[in-house]
Amino acid sequence: MGRGRAKAKQQKVARELKYNAHFTDLDALQRELGVADSVNGVNGAHAPAQDSDEDEYDDWTGTER
Repeated sequence: MGRGRAKAKQQKVARELKYNAHFTDLDALQRELGVADSVNGVNGAHAPAQDSDEDEYDDWTGTER
């Protein structure tokens, strides 16, 4: 029957995670996950979009503009 103390601790931790704002170091997370800058662009920017004249489904339909 000693589950009361463990449950109280779990509730305390869950409450802290829910209500306390924690600083997340995104650069450290990126390094830890091994994400390359070339994939995300510089400073997390998205890769450039495709040229609007090219349709990504042209290869599937057999039609080209």
